Amino acid sequence: MAATKTVFLFDVDNTLLNNDRVTADLKHHLDSEVGHERAQRYWQFFENIRSELGYADYLGALQRYRIEYPRDPRLLAVSYFLMRYPFANRLFPGSIDAVEHAAKLGPVVILSDGDVVFQPHKVYRSGLYETFGGNVLIYVHKEQELDDVVQRFPAEHYVMVDDKLRILQAMKQIWKARLTTVFVRQGHYARDPKALAQYRPGDISLDGIGDLEKYDLAAFRSAAASGAMSAGERL
Repeated sequence: MAATKTVFLFDVDNTLLNNDRVTADLKHHLDSEVGHERAQRYWQFFENIRSELGYADYLGALQRYRIEYPRDPRLLAVSYFLMRYPFANRLFPGSIDAVEHAAKLGPVVILSDGDVVFQPHKVYRSGLYETFGGNVLIYVHKEQELDDVVQRFPAEHYVMVDDKLRILQAMKQIWKARLTTVFVRQGHYARDPKALAQYRPGDISLDGIGDLEKYDLAAFRSAAASGAMSAGERL
């Protein structure tokens, strides 16, 4: 593939889609279906897997729950809840407009972490697969797969939109001025005081994904070198 000038990379959870709301809905459903004690056991499995793998694996936690409670018929109700969940209703306001704005400036690609079943399902059910024209990359640790990203979507410059400063900093250390990092202050990771203190700010910081429309291609490029630009400074 010939290199394009700029490719826009978008995270999914808490960047385009309100995953905190999805988790809250699942917690409520678990409590009502299996009871608080067993629901807490599920979330223990969930956190253990996240520590082991580095990403959220809702179905993996459900599999471990099944091993411990193999005869619990309520397990199927939880499975149905996850597979039928209306992810399209959990997209942040302005998320589709932001992607469509970026698509006028260059190719747009989902770059996400996650398991090999539920994360693609979430992308498809939310309508994001169609919005991105099937340009979807899902890795175990996306910041470690940038050489594959370059091979699949070669570009002179990249823009990464994400709610995690840790990811943005890791990518910036590799791509340097070739990358513009866009930090979206949405979700619990983006509000974590420890993370805010530990990692450098994004080249651009947005209060919400809809603010991406305030930037043109020149602004994205210049921010990669100058950094620390907020949406308010573009007004």
